[in-house]
Amino acid sequence: MIQEQQIILGESPTFLEIIEQTSRAASHDRAVLVIGERGTGKELIASRLHFLSPRWEQKFVQVNCAALPDTLLESELFGHEAGSFTGAAGKRVGRFEEADNGTLFLDEIATTSLAAQEKILRVTEYGTFQRVGSNKTLNTDVRIIGAANIDLPSAAERGEFRHDLLDRLALDVITLPPLRARKEDILLLAFHFGRKVAHELDWTSFPGFSKTMTDTMMEYDWPGNIRELKNVVERAVYYAEHEHGPIDHVILDPFKSPYRPNRPATVEPGVENSKKPVIEKVSVGQTDFQSSVDKYEKDLLRDALKTKKFNQKKAAEYINLSYHQFRHLLKKHNLR
Repeated sequence: MIQEQQIILGESPTFLEIIEQTSRAASHDRAVLVIGERGTGKELIASRLHFLSPRWEQKFVQVNCAALPDTLLESELFGHEAGSFTGAAGKRVGRFEEADNGTLFLDEIATTSLAAQEKILRVTEYGTFQRVGSNKTLNTDVRIIGAANIDLPSAAERGEFRHDLLDRLALDVITLPPLRARKEDILLLAFHFGRKVAHELDWTSFPGFSKTMTDTMMEYDWPGNIRELKNVVERAVYYAEHEHGPIDHVILDPFKSPYRPNRPATVEPGVENSKKPVIEKVSVGQTDFQSSVDKYEKDLLRDALKTKKFNQKKAAEYINLSYHQFRHLLKKHNLR
């Protein structure tokens, strides 16, 4: 059965270079590693590698190695015989068997145990494996695509990943750029996600984004990359009251709230606490409560603006406010 390939979008030079490398790697039949931060589209690249390869009519089998404990991962990959362990009522065909003549995508391969890595290495070298609880050697013809969001050579140096397996898998290594390194693609992707939600809502058209939201998306670093952008755009469109005006309700952090439970304070390496705004304590007893609160808010806003060179969006993020909340407070205190 032929599986459907998902759409992958981009037009930036960085993105097009990766697409070209992926197309070249798809033509050979050896293992490939796809490396990148979370949300950069590693699964989509793996899918493209399969569907552009000579194996495109065969199965594309995916396994999230991080989702399974070590005790179950080997059974999932290699299968097991009935009675091989508690709960193994019948024989199970593993993913290497299932993907025979096709492609096996091992997502988060760096999370596998060294014992599992040794068995994966044997398959890559000899094309043979044994089910859990069996001495019978089985053969399989599988192309392996591995994905990781860490630096695998460093993991190998720390003894967390087998050097020999890394050598076998690293014939071709495709390292995906984060979204902040392909700014030209942000709006292209945002419009794509926005149109999809508009279609789901039965809108007759998609009105696009306001300048404020566009600027916010372009200036944000997107630590969660494409997945985070998708969530932000979908949230914004769902919150829109109608389809007759540009989408403007951007929420980068849905957890932001004055009632959010306290979390442990963390200091980034090399970042001193003095970089955060230091506001002189207000003596409440010297004046009325509201005046004290207003003075504190004004001092905090001024300090944030000064620290971020009067860039309002960056100043808002600096003190954990949304851009709209920050502008409202500026207007309230006549600081615009």
